[in-house]
Amino acid sequence: MKITTVKGTNDYLPKEVLIRDYLQSVILRTYQSYGFERIMTPIIEDIENLDKSEGGENLGLIFKVLKRGDKLRKALESQNEKDLSDIGLRYDLTLPLTRYYANNRANLVAPFKCIQMDKVYRAERPQKGRLREFVQCDIDIIGMKSSNAEVELINTTAHALMNIGIKNFRIKINDRALLRAILTKAGFEEEQLDSVCISFDKLDKIGAEGVKEELTSKEFSADAIDNLMKVLEKAPLTLEQAREYVGDISSIESLTNIMSAVSEISDGKYDVVYDMTLVRGQGYYTGTVFEVESPDFRGAIAGGGRYDNLIGKFLNEDVPAVGFSIGFERIFGILMESGFKIPDQKKRLAVIYDA
Repeated sequence: MKITTVKGTNDYLPKEVLIRDYLQSVILRTYQSYGFERIMTPIIEDIENLDKSEGGENLGLIFKVLKRGDKLRKALESQNEKDLSDIGLRYDLTLPLTRYYANNRANLVAPFKCIQMDKVYRAERPQKGRLREFVQCDIDIIGMKSSNAEVELINTTAHALMNIGIKNFRIKINDRALLRAILTKAGFEEEQLDSVCISFDKLDKIGAEGVKEELTSKEFSADAIDNLMKVLEKAPLTLEQAREYVGDISSIESLTNIMSAVSEISDGKYDVVYDMTLVRGQGYYTGTVFEVESPDFRGAIAGGGRYDNLIGKFLNEDVPAVGFSIGFERIFGILMESGFKIPDQKKRLAVIYDA
């Protein structure tokens, strides 16, 4: 018998659990103080829901659960791999939330402001920062078209981070509609945009030249690629420069309103900046996307966006939705490496006596 955990999972010592519980309790209290309510969903979901959820690259990381008993025997006889599984482990908390809302909305207030703090599972190749079992801390607002939803999520998430002791960070924001308008203006065809975005999303890893090489290998228009490179030379692009390039479109107005409102209520404690290069990989994002970055951490420590089309797959009607998720495991790992101590933790006193 093996005594070690499965690769990509962890045991936690009592002192580590104390810190994890503390961090999660602070995040939860912050979320609740802004009017969000906690829900819980099962870790298993129907495999059809998972496969059709537009989760991007995450769809290749689903832990599928084999059918049981006679159903498994019949599936094996069919020799069709797709018949072997009927359920799978959730790879994020967004897909379960959309199913939950479709199933329970008659009993929910509108707009619905919810909290999910729970484990998710991905069949990752285990490495530092890539776990197969990990905790996500999500807040979502369902049923609000207004960009006030983005403002509320950004402000709530920022205060949750500050309350657990993270002060040095900024929030990057973009809109997928604006990004697609820039790419179209550069000369890419509408049907090419998804593929272009996949390459463009690698900018921080492979640089502008790497993106150019990849787009060239996909045999896109050389003129369109050159035009995009010229736009990148102006980076970081301001919203005003984006307006000059693509014209006055609604996504620019929305970003302007969000950034203005957030700057007003942040009281200088954190910044929000427009970042043309922010893509966010998941296929279900439809509008605004955002990430939190800090020079004290490598990579994003929180991220999210608007996913107005996802719930409609269950209800056959448009339901606006937007969410923000804190990268709990990344933050926990960095804090542990830096010797984090729970603030104002009472000292334990041992009293020894003879009966």
